[in-house]
Amino acid sequence: MDISSFTSVATVVNDASSSMPGTVGNAASLLVLRKAIDAQAAGAAALLAALPQAPALATEGQLGRQLNTYA
Repeated sequence: MDISSFTSVATVVNDASSSMPGTVGNAASLLVLRKAIDAQAAGAAALLAALPQAPALATEGQLGRQLNTYA
């Protein structure tokens, strides 16, 4: 997942990189960036967890034992 295309993340990254190192603003920008990335990671994990599991291959019979045609 490319998070650089999101405008909110790009704005925070630009703010964090343009401020002076060691300032309170820089620390706050990095904290906001980390929280945004954590929130996006949690959302992506929830979406992946919501995907249905693919059915298993058939264990008996002539069809469906070698190739999963459900895909």
